[in-house]
Amino acid sequence: MIFFINDLYSTADQISLSNIILRIIIAFSTCSLALALFYLAFPSLELSKGLFLYTILISLILITFWRVVYNWIMGKINPTQRIIIYGTGSTAGMIATAVAEEGNPKYHVEGFAGEYIEGHGRKIMGLKIFNAQKDLLKVVAEKKINEIVVALSQRRGIFPVNILLNCKLRGVQVIDLPDFYEKLTGKILIKDLRPSWLIFSPGFKQTSAYKVVKRVSDIMFSTLALILAAPIMLITAILIKLDSPGQVLFKQQRVGQYGRPFILMKFRSMQCGAEEETGPVWAQENDCRITRVGKIIRKLRIDELPQMINVLKGEMSFVGPRPERPYFIDKLQQRIPYYTQRLTVKPGITGWAAVKFQYSSNIEGAVEKLQYDLYYIKNISLFLDLLIILKTIQVIITGKGSR
Repeated sequence: MIFFINDLYSTADQISLSNIILRIIIAFSTCSLALALFYLAFPSLELSKGLFLYTILISLILITFWRVVYNWIMGKINPTQRIIIYGTGSTAGMIATAVAEEGNPKYHVEGFAGEYIEGHGRKIMGLKIFNAQKDLLKVVAEKKINEIVVALSQRRGIFPVNILLNCKLRGVQVIDLPDFYEKLTGKILIKDLRPSWLIFSPGFKQTSAYKVVKRVSDIMFSTLALILAAPIMLITAILIKLDSPGQVLFKQQRVGQYGRPFILMKFRSMQCGAEEETGPVWAQENDCRITRVGKIIRKLRIDELPQMINVLKGEMSFVGPRPERPYFIDKLQQRIPYYTQRLTVKPGITGWAAVKFQYSSNIEGAVEKLQYDLYYIKNISLFLDLLIILKTIQVIITGKGSR
């Protein structure tokens, strides 16, 4: 778990060897401290000091050595997926840009396939456009293409069935744009998304067993969290009261599952009456309405702790899309397609969008968050919930995305 928090299982980012070694040392130091505290609490389980130190030292050396060997092996076998993007419009360019921005060494765009002869020889983003009718099969063989991503803006009457079928029968994977984008970025592209893809795509299913296990887990962990966090919550309440006048708890109406309203509870981090003159607005970076104590508790996510009560009441879950206010729901669903689909699951204290995307305060940010929320709803599972909780711990430690 500590290795995960230190990003030592990330394959998407290119991390230098010195950075990897530093992260391993930090992780082992944290583990050693955690084990020392554990043995202090349970002396009967303690290993001898010599054995403990030797184990830590040998493990540190072997794991560091293995990471060096692993990087060397991966560099030799070069597992990069070579892809061609079938299409030459803005959608195709967006996919190539997404591959470059993600910085994922697993994918490399070799070029674009154009349906029309006049496109042959031109370039997009410095990458060549191949004549799909004449050259695609030849290019697939010569460049050892693994995948063809179909990114056609318009398909009616021009879908290249024979060409793509021939490629597939030669062992090349043919993948649709939304599926590739989801696999690459961990979000669902809503721009030009066909409703049929949402309807026929696998996923978007919550089994009865999942619902029962999740609800039981929510009750158990929220109760435990409230008990363990009670001293922190008491100190926070006192500091809020001393720092600025007003109530300790901030209560606000939010929209829950299936559009049902509920009252969300948080520790107050802003001045009282912060929206009396402006009306509902998103929090901004370096927002002058935030109190001195508010800056700290927002950074550490302590202001979210009272939401455990909402979880106990069944209005929220530990993991899910962040609950939004009715004012913003009404505004966003008029401008963003599929926005109300995020209301099909319970809102959460943390979520996929919360750990993958920083705080947003505009329509563009709301679109990005929705794409992550739809990915979560499509792939919802206990494993994904656990992954989000671990990433939330990482976010809290690094302080990313707070405002």
